[in-house]
Amino acid sequence: MSQTNKTKDAQKPKLRIIPLGGLEQIGMNITAFEFGDSIVVVDCGLAFPEDDMLGVDLVIPDVSYLEENIDKVKGFVFTHGHEDHIGAVPYIVQKVNVPLYATKLTMGLIEHKLEERGLLKTTRRKVIRPGQTITLGDFRVEFIKTNHSIQDAVALAIYSPAGTIVHTGDFKVDYTPVFGDAIDLQRFAEIGRKGVLALMCDSTNAERPGFTASERTVGRTFENIFAEHINNRIIIATFASNVDRVQQIINTACKYGRKVVVEGRSMVTVISTAVSLGYLQLPDNTLISIEEMNNYPDNKLVLVTTGSQGESMAALSRMAANMHKKVVIKPNDIVIFSSHPIPGNEKAVSKVINELSKKGAEVIFQDVHVSGHACQEEIKLIYTLVHPKYAIPVHGEYRHLIAQARLAENLGYDKKNIFILTSGDILELNEDSAQVIGHAQTGGILVDGLGVGDVGNIVLRDRQHLAEHGILIVVITMGRYSNEVLAGPDIVSRGFVYMKESEDLIDEARDVVRESLDDCIGRNITDWNKIKNNVRDNLSEFLWKRTRRSPMILPIIMEVDE
Repeated sequence: MSQTNKTKDAQKPKLRIIPLGGLEQIGMNITAFEFGDSIVVVDCGLAFPEDDMLGVDLVIPDVSYLEENIDKVKGFVFTHGHEDHIGAVPYIVQKVNVPLYATKLTMGLIEHKLEERGLLKTTRRKVIRPGQTITLGDFRVEFIKTNHSIQDAVALAIYSPAGTIVHTGDFKVDYTPVFGDAIDLQRFAEIGRKGVLALMCDSTNAERPGFTASERTVGRTFENIFAEHINNRIIIATFASNVDRVQQIINTACKYGRKVVVEGRSMVTVISTAVSLGYLQLPDNTLISIEEMNNYPDNKLVLVTTGSQGESMAALSRMAANMHKKVVIKPNDIVIFSSHPIPGNEKAVSKVINELSKKGAEVIFQDVHVSGHACQEEIKLIYTLVHPKYAIPVHGEYRHLIAQARLAENLGYDKKNIFILTSGDILELNEDSAQVIGHAQTGGILVDGLGVGDVGNIVLRDRQHLAEHGILIVVITMGRYSNEVLAGPDIVSRGFVYMKESEDLIDEARDVVRESLDDCIGRNITDWNKIKNNVRDNLSEFLWKRTRRSPMILPIIMEVDE
């Protein structure tokens, strides 16, 4: 290549794609697209805590990169209304307050979150219809109709001077959706014919061959179950956000003359939002409150509830554990799990199923769920229509990304044009080249109660330690001036040993503490921190030898005036 051509290539504009979360995991989806002085952010989701994140409620993305480049950020655009795509909005808009753009139902769910935190009036928002295009700085973003397990899902065509990026969001190809139109495959093809720089495609089901079944197939399964169990009360657990699933439950309940009770905070929120926006049709006198249940016989009731993932505080889990204030599981109840366990939740779901079975309920979990994500043939279809230069698998764990990469290779894509990114990678690309040029700060910020980011690795390590080994508190009373021991040591155990059954061990532990104190006093050590450390070290060594356990030891010195 001549020097002149090299110079021309170097001058060609380049786009940066920076995933700030959502890769190598399920959840916390957020991606920044940067060109010149403009940044557009797609989605702003949360993740639920891992098992070792004790006491943590939620995990939200670290958006330091956006904060550092706040003058460039033109807005957030959203693909759909699931928590892993919108859940972090109330936390992030307090740091990065830019306009939000979403379809009607997605925006309704976002607004509910903002209203709960008093942020509705200070956050700029605009509802966009599928098919519309908006201009944000150097970008134009087109919203393309797709299908998913929540209505109003869209893919995005992101137009920049460097080329067009197609981001599918979470999607499936459903030719017979319960509500609204089928995915706009024609528009994907039209954009593909004009040339697409890169495709960022949902990978969640990339390991599954074939096609994902239509949502309507679940409706037919409900019909069969209702017909077979006309004398039983029916309880159905599903994802709160699956409005089409709830619609089919309501339709079937009406057909069989049953009243519908909705239970679970998130379920009530989503359904009320969907009804108010016209995405859920409720025939008159179908819905009753949980307080009205006792006015109807069991065979005239359907309960739609949260808890399909075995969450400990969800409504169904509380029913299974006899902790629900208003619903008691009865023999002959039919409980339907209309979802698949998310990876990692299998044990919790199994526990709830066992508890329900012990109470005499019949549990059904076969053929009452279809995925909202595209399987291999649908992914291949999108690639064939869009025909991108570069393939960038997104949305899924590493194995899902790799599975989609293999699909792309089978379709004839060169390995060097397929990019398996990690969160934080800065991918710079144009028609001539694409490469990772750096890394932005990313990570999970832990939300615990009202605290955001105040629980870090050290606090989690302490919680883990307490959970595994317990705590031993040693209380010593010493004279302020004489440095003499006036009372104690008193020892309190929590989560280490049961005091009443371990009196000999506790007595020996007191002797160890006394010896440590005598040693310090004998060496004229007056620094209380050194005294505490001496007590902690000697006691820790003793307890390890006696019990092979390492409880957290917390020495407390009370000072008194003599």
